[in-house]
Amino acid sequence: MEKTLEKNIAQTADVATQISGSEALMRCLIAENVKIIYGYPGGAIMPIYDELYKFKEDIHHVLTRHEQGAIHAAQGFARVRNEVGVVFATSGPGATNLVTGIADAQIDSTPLVCITGQVPSHLLGSDAFQETDIISISTPVTKWNHQITKASEIPEVIAKAFYIARSGRPGPVLIDITKDAQFGLTDFTYHKCTAVRSYKPVPKTDPQTLESAAELINQAQKPLIVFGQGTILGNAEEALKHFVEKTGIPAAWTILGLSALPTNHPLNVGMVGMHGNYAPNMLTNQCDLLIAIGMRFDDRVTGNLNTYAKQAKIIHFEIDPAEVNKNVKVDVAVMGNVKHTLKDILPLVNSNSHTDWLAEFKKLDAIELEKVIEQDLHPKGAGLSMGEVIYNINQETDGDAVIVTDVGQHQMVACRYAKFSKSRSNITSGGLGTMGFALPAAIGAKMGAPDREVIAIIGDGGYQMTIQELGTIFQTRAAVKIVVLNNDFLGMVRQWQQLFFDKRYSSTELINPDFVTIAKGYHIPAKKVSERGDLRAAIQEMLETDGPYFLEVVVQKEDNVFPMIPSGASVSDIRLS
Repeated sequence: MEKTLEKNIAQTADVATQISGSEALMRCLIAENVKIIYGYPGGAIMPIYDELYKFKEDIHHVLTRHEQGAIHAAQGFARVRNEVGVVFATSGPGATNLVTGIADAQIDSTPLVCITGQVPSHLLGSDAFQETDIISISTPVTKWNHQITKASEIPEVIAKAFYIARSGRPGPVLIDITKDAQFGLTDFTYHKCTAVRSYKPVPKTDPQTLESAAELINQAQKPLIVFGQGTILGNAEEALKHFVEKTGIPAAWTILGLSALPTNHPLNVGMVGMHGNYAPNMLTNQCDLLIAIGMRFDDRVTGNLNTYAKQAKIIHFEIDPAEVNKNVKVDVAVMGNVKHTLKDILPLVNSNSHTDWLAEFKKLDAIELEKVIEQDLHPKGAGLSMGEVIYNINQETDGDAVIVTDVGQHQMVACRYAKFSKSRSNITSGGLGTMGFALPAAIGAKMGAPDREVIAIIGDGGYQMTIQELGTIFQTRAAVKIVVLNNDFLGMVRQWQQLFFDKRYSSTELINPDFVTIAKGYHIPAKKVSERGDLRAAIQEMLETDGPYFLEVVVQKEDNVFPMIPSGASVSDIRLS
């Protein structure tokens, strides 16, 4: 009997030194310096939320109104903050509601750790209430995923999740934790992950590729740089600036590369792609050397691959081997983080100016200025243009604001005309093109950069896809400035219908609600503007307001975005009207 008593006492002492899987998760997050989580509770993740309540002094949780809102907010936070965004969701529909945001983060290389609750392990595969195989569903759109069924797995798996999410080319990771693993007890020790067997996040740079690239650069008479988000993800903005200025090479950007180089830099020649600037698109097919830096030759950038830069030698600075020669065959691939490879190549390249070549850009810039830009920014006719709204915002913010855009015409106009002086200032859904992205992403961006002005530019269609996140703004008082450009259409689809489908406006005209009344219902100050004379003052009032603000601007119903490369056409087939 005494031996049995001693054994029971020993077991009790053992249990007392252990913690639950849910507490272990909280301690892991604290060890990873997580300060904020976006999420929505439910039955299968309730033990984690119960533990979160005990750690609310250490970790702030933002209750969004939908799981898609949570993950987009985490994306905005991660993009502006250069940290891993963290999301909580329950099983079944809670987990599946994350999938759009996960796919968006995967293609745009946004580091996220998504924690989903799951039914108890003994119910897996039984079609239990709110059971969904989120591992199988999310496998194509995650950098890594894993299901935890034992509390003892949590520390090691979470450490690995953060390492994979943030290292190399970043991306989303999903960890699914069964309810019994959340309740289960485990000993706790935490060691940050610094390596995973067979996973090489940053490939080694071959010195010979640097020499070969430098030789091509030094010989080129008409070189063109196209830089993408890899420069921002690699913290390579200064390295890019030094490289551009020493070589004197004109530098164009993809949508996600925007803000890596200040927009007023004399060698910044604008945006490439479907609605990019005239000069860099046209001259892509005239350059003798194309230098791609941290970009992946997306189809919206290249147009018809059969005619893309066929006359040019191509150098690709890239961290992900899977992107090299995937779409465009290159002559030299320089592997590694562009922050380091650009620094390494700098001593090997000659100082240059390329004055005559730059003059070619200026000639085409003048044509675009006359035929497109002046009409966009300073229209003389009735009705406000989207471009003049962005122009007036630029005048008031001086390029210091974070601009978060949704997807559509307003996105293209904002990316074309917004001015940026700092990196990580352009937050948008690039590769996936997710309508509904901007409002929740702006909430996350504001929480990630509380000292910066954050302005969401949204179309009336995309706005209504996540309009419920006004409730999150109301509850958190996140000082997001919301500008809805309202043309009563799904504008980008309507533009294509006008140009390519004989104006058959099939299911694109919107009958919209009273947006101002809705905003005021959430106690957010709001105003509607339709006259040019009222626009500047309304923007000033918005920016001077302490806290969130909603501004609806009624713009021309059939205002189109030009230049435009028709789908499947060559970049040199760009249209000005």
